[in-house]
Amino acid sequence: MFRLPDLICYKQTGEIYEQRSFNGRLTRDPDNRTSMSVNGDLEVSRFTLAVDRRFKRSGEEQTADFISCVAFGKTAEFIRNYVHKGTKVCLNGRIQTGSYTNKEGQKVYTTDVVVENIEFAESKNAAAQGD
Repeated sequence: MFRLPDLICYKQTGEIYEQRSFNGRLTRDPDNRTSMSVNGDLEVSRFTLAVDRRFKRSGEEQTADFISCVAFGKTAEFIRNYVHKGTKVCLNGRIQTGSYTNKEGQKVYTTDVVVENIEFAESKNAAAQGD
């Protein structure tokens, strides 16, 4: 079973980011796009990861948390080429918060995990047997 490592906090440009590890399955195929950046085109991949909670109360069904994730560059290219709905992955990333104003003029707050490293959490054969 995958164990979450100790939380590592560090400061960057006045904001605190938390380095975390997650182990779960993609809830749907990633949304892959190309964005313009200063250095040329930048691949961006967004997806949601379903992470089972470690413990459940007696009589309750297993619950999961749904984590919004975003990856950039080579990591996003890897996700586009090899990861799809139902794929079980382990990833490391930092938690990033932000906000924007929607069309109705309301301020919306966001929390994403910016993926820095991702790898498969099960073999291709194990994934095929789970379908």
